[in-house]
Amino acid sequence: MTTTAEIPVGTAPRLATEALDLGYGGEPVVRALDVRLPPGAVTAIVGPNGCGKSTLLGALARVHAPQGGAVLLDGRDLAGMRPRDAARRVGLLPQHTEAPDGLTVRDLVRYGRHPHQGLLRQWSPDDAREVDRALAAADLADLADRPLDTLSGGQRQRAWIAMVVAQQTGVVLLDEPTSALDLGHQLEVLELVRDLAAAGRTVVAVLHDLSTACRHADRLVAMRDGRIVAEGAPADVVTPELVRDLYEVEAAVLTDPVAGTPVICPVRRLTP
Repeated sequence: MTTTAEIPVGTAPRLATEALDLGYGGEPVVRALDVRLPPGAVTAIVGPNGCGKSTLLGALARVHAPQGGAVLLDGRDLAGMRPRDAARRVGLLPQHTEAPDGLTVRDLVRYGRHPHQGLLRQWSPDDAREVDRALAAADLADLADRPLDTLSGGQRQRAWIAMVVAQQTGVVLLDEPTSALDLGHQLEVLELVRDLAAAGRTVVAVLHDLSTACRHADRLVAMRDGRIVAEGAPADVVTPELVRDLYEVEAAVLTDPVAGTPVICPVRRLTP
């Protein structure tokens, strides 16, 4: 798969939170959370349903306003940035996406250039080149003029990620990008995610399957009840005890014979 345009070493954005509180209608979901998300790497946020994974991702994307604390991008408070400036630096692919009927792959990817448009800057050859580059990165150049609804699930998801790539942000946030995809299409999408990090982007993804996260992420952030319970390289933090604490499941943790990463083999659900 073709890689995206590379970001020079040392210039990838640094994303962090400080004492971050998030909630809905006064109900706390994430509490006093401090996390550092390394540049040029894939960080997977994992944990049980309702633990605050997607809420945290939304705050990193400036979708959820903090109730306390801050999200920092290269040391600047993200909430204090102008929306257009933030959109040029942070791209988000939400879990649920919709597109108008008949929209082609190229049309979708063009939407990624909107943060770079304005009254004094209309569509340009540079925009067209970034769209072509994003299509190539997602291995979709040959399908650029196909309607989205004629593509396979994996191809559609790569098209949505290509839209974020065309946004040309240093930070890429993905909420369960492999949800509802079969094994082959999951691999298609995760290879593209790895390519983004290899090109120097800071990639943060909420992933549902822990074994998949271990194999494709450089770093894990494990959450439960709105707090981080473990973080680090998968081989360093994934243990039977962590699986029990996160999911209330007894499991064996084996080693992937190909990648050398942890593989979780559930044994039984623990009764509270």
